[in-house]
Amino acid sequence: MKKFLTVLKFELDNYFKAKSFIISTILLCILSAGIMFAPRVIDAFKSDSDNEADEEKEIDPSELTHYGICGDTELIDIEALQDYFPRSVFTIYDSVDAMKSDVNSGDDVICKAGFEIKSLTEYTYYVYNKSMFDNASETFSEYMLMMNKLKYCSDNNLDLDEFIEVETTQVKVNENILGKDSTSNYWYCYILVILIFMLIIMYGLQVASSVTNEKSNRSIEIIVTSTSTTAILFGKVFASVISSIFQVGLVGLSLLGSYQFNKDYWGSGIAMILDIPGDVLITFAVFGIGGFIFYAFMYGALGALVSKIEDLNKTAGTVQMVIMIVYFVVLMNLAKVDGIVIKVCSFLPISSYSAMFARVAMGSVEMWEVVLSAVILYASVILAGFLGGKIFRNSTLRYGNPIKLSNALKGLKKSK
Repeated sequence: MKKFLTVLKFELDNYFKAKSFIISTILLCILSAGIMFAPRVIDAFKSDSDNEADEEKEIDPSELTHYGICGDTELIDIEALQDYFPRSVFTIYDSVDAMKSDVNSGDDVICKAGFEIKSLTEYTYYVYNKSMFDNASETFSEYMLMMNKLKYCSDNNLDLDEFIEVETTQVKVNENILGKDSTSNYWYCYILVILIFMLIIMYGLQVASSVTNEKSNRSIEIIVTSTSTTAILFGKVFASVISSIFQVGLVGLSLLGSYQFNKDYWGSGIAMILDIPGDVLITFAVFGIGGFIFYAFMYGALGALVSKIEDLNKTAGTVQMVIMIVYFVVLMNLAKVDGIVIKVCSFLPISSYSAMFARVAMGSVEMWEVVLSAVILYASVILAGFLGGKIFRNSTLRYGNPIKLSNALKGLKKSK
């Protein structure tokens, strides 16, 4: 235990005294707080006089959109139509061929698009190149629908305002969700899955790189003479866990604290992402930390299998592939967290770190399932720790070409 604490203290000093760690933490905190303060700052600089100036500013003719109208134009009111198409100009054509000719020129200043009116319920929309954001036909359809209602009310001596009021009457719905609201929980669950994936990849590689660097410069030969390889691996892994929790925790506090201070300047949409229930956060912490430690032990053992840092990515590729597969499987099944795939994943130590808290956030899960999954995960963490320690011990002083993981496991059997 004493040797483990010595290694842990040494590794923590390396993290917390490193300029890169300090600078990145400060910058991330400032960035997250700055994002939350952005609406307040923008609102402070936007005065009433600026708004009035924007309203009074004359429209540049070059900014107007030109549309053509032909066919039975007596059915429509051009002035009313321009209320639906602000910053637009409509030209009435005598024939559809003339309008199509101007549209076909591809010059938006002449005629960007045209409407051939056949009746109040039918028209043809002509456009040269239709962009992804072209909603002119949808807007024109709304206008034609309104004109059709106006004609109907006129023909039947009805009041248009009363007709529209009855037509647009909303049904009052009182929702009482007895379980989980998957719609509002989806986005923060999605973000948390991505977050834990990034943490495992980023900090796991740090553990592996630390081991490989000490092996490549042969400092590991001095270290193993004063302490055990198991203490070294455990010290490195837990130092990485503590430093990552500290860094992510500070950034999270900066983000959430700034959001609470500027809550009134944000819309309701961001609340779905940042308003995370306590039980989900606790589950995320328990399983996220467990999954991180589990993979950190794997990364540490794999780091000992190579002698050069450039060989690390090739050796760590297997673990990274497993993490990527789990990542995509969980994300693709977030919409059906009560399905068999996500349930199986929530009990496997390689995937429960994200699958179980997704079930807690969006599905129905019994307490015994959460406890059982946590027991399996942390039992696997202990097993991975001691197995990684043995691989670390057998591979530390072996140099040259990278050692295959299969050969390292065979070496464990021989040593027994």
